[in-house]
Amino acid sequence: MCGLLGLICATEDQAAAARGAVAAALRCQRHRGPDETDTWADAEVVYGFNRLGFIDLEHSHQPLVWGPPEAPARYTLNFNGELYNYRELRTELAARFGTSFATEGDGEVVVAAYHHFGADAMTKLRGMFAFMIWDAQEKVVFGARDPFGIKPLFYASGPGGVAFSSEKKSLLELSGLLGVSEDLDRTALQHYLVLQYVPEPESLHTGIRRVESGTSFRVTPGGQVEFARYFHPTFPARPVRGGTEAEALYERIADVLCDSVSKHMISDPDVTVGAFLSGGIDSTATATLAKRHNPNLIAFTTGFEREGYSEVDVAAETAAAIGVRHIVRTVSAEEMMEALPLIVWYLDDPVADPALVPLWFIAREARKHVKAVLSGEGADELFGGYTIYREPLSLAPFEKIPGGVRRLLGTVSTKIPEGVRGKDLLRRGALTLEERYYGNARNFRDGQLRAVLKTYADGVGFSDVTAPWYRVSRGWDPVARMQHVDLYTWLRGDILVKADKVTMANSLELRVPFLDVEVFKVAASIPLDQKLAGGTTKYALRKALAKIIPAHVLNRHKLGFPVPIRLWLRNEMYDWSRGIVSDSKTDDLLDKTAVLALLEEHRAGGFDRSRQLWALLVFMLWHGIFVEHRIKPEIPEPVYPVRL
Repeated sequence: MCGLLGLICATEDQAAAARGAVAAALRCQRHRGPDETDTWADAEVVYGFNRLGFIDLEHSHQPLVWGPPEAPARYTLNFNGELYNYRELRTELAARFGTSFATEGDGEVVVAAYHHFGADAMTKLRGMFAFMIWDAQEKVVFGARDPFGIKPLFYASGPGGVAFSSEKKSLLELSGLLGVSEDLDRTALQHYLVLQYVPEPESLHTGIRRVESGTSFRVTPGGQVEFARYFHPTFPARPVRGGTEAEALYERIADVLCDSVSKHMISDPDVTVGAFLSGGIDSTATATLAKRHNPNLIAFTTGFEREGYSEVDVAAETAAAIGVRHIVRTVSAEEMMEALPLIVWYLDDPVADPALVPLWFIAREARKHVKAVLSGEGADELFGGYTIYREPLSLAPFEKIPGGVRRLLGTVSTKIPEGVRGKDLLRRGALTLEERYYGNARNFRDGQLRAVLKTYADGVGFSDVTAPWYRVSRGWDPVARMQHVDLYTWLRGDILVKADKVTMANSLELRVPFLDVEVFKVAASIPLDQKLAGGTTKYALRKALAKIIPAHVLNRHKLGFPVPIRLWLRNEMYDWSRGIVSDSKTDDLLDKTAVLALLEEHRAGGFDRSRQLWALLVFMLWHGIFVEHRIKPEIPEPVYPVRL
């Protein structure tokens, strides 16, 4: 686990001069790897690396030089992540090709697999990763990002070369050397305000993009980056007939989850793995299964001292039931306001999910005790857990209405005053799935956004992001289509960005056993009536976990992770919010008078504008840090020993 940075120079003999620039740019992501730092260079390529070590701490240093006996220095690897099946791959490579290994780590297995299988090696890797392999013989860099996008990878390409990095900040440091633009991407901004995150492959800087999840790439010195998608998730649901088949399905789910958690617990004996624990079944399942491998497991929970906005009591009951030590960190409005600018700096691009702030605090607390934690991200997308997935069932009567009449109902809905019950049902019922669903997040609608965004463009919309994935899923059941869209939008744009960024900000590795290719294979086979049944979501998963997790969690109503910003923006955060808007130099982008009007409307209590306001406030802080350079958070040094 680390922060990587790699530069492929446009011409030969640039690398020696660029090595110092890479070393300097690496510093702003030092939190990703405080155990070790190093750079490496040859005539065309420069690598920089910050390491957070878990396996073979004494020998698996990076950048890692490897090759077959006839060319022992052919490849150089920069690898960020964990490969959970590396031991099995080591055995396979040794048996088939006689491959020998100098370390006990997983990085060496990645480069050896690439040597023997080429790009097809991607189908053999089980884990979370982003990596680059320089082939000095073929003069090409090959790299990839894991199937779900658990680990980040940005890139920038210009006259000075191509660079890849775990953090966008490092590429901004190299923008002058590369000759890439730091201009604001206004299309990406509009997408952000609608979706609450910047969708891949965009970033808010025009000159910097992201390697998409499940994608590999190739680039030669002086050449353009060529991408290829290797992961094509589908949901080939199989009908389940009768109790025997259903029980077999539940057993397969339980078995694959047990196996995944087991593999996600790998580390050296002196590295402790803990678990995040909320009141839901996903984190409870990971913690319960992890306890089997670590009897001294520590579970960590965050919450708020406000009724209806905390699952601390349920998590405490769960921790007691499964027999783990439990550490709780409550977060106040004052702490959120103070910490937010620093957190936005760590994020690279804004994410308007308030839950990432308390997650930052509990990650900071967890790092005092452990080096890695398991978490339940991905279970909702894979097993059908979001309440919104029930919408196709509630809107099914509209499907029987002729198209012209449905459109008329949509027109009628526009005449109904906002806040009147039934207005949104009519509006959404009049739309097709492709028109109404753009991921688990919903924020500004067109009319609302046009009022606050001065650069609003009619030709820019959420369908820019969702249309390609809807084309792939044509003919699937509607819930599978929604899950598929969420894999490419909400999951990789919000959930995994905040999970990676705020944990790595505290030099803590987050592992997500649900987001495993073997778990996905089983989850994708679940039919619709096993996802939504019995008045609940994730039905098959709940049945599979019935004998594993405590009964009080099994059928508990999904609370999610609500943050009381709706209340705080009317009270504790009101003056703070006005100050952010007033100080912001975003007048060319946003109508600040309209933004303040939203805040006043929210404070008055008639409407809940908290989500829209939070998106605007987070962007204004981001703009103050990365564009205006007016806001300068004090970046702490990693508080854990650095071994050089």
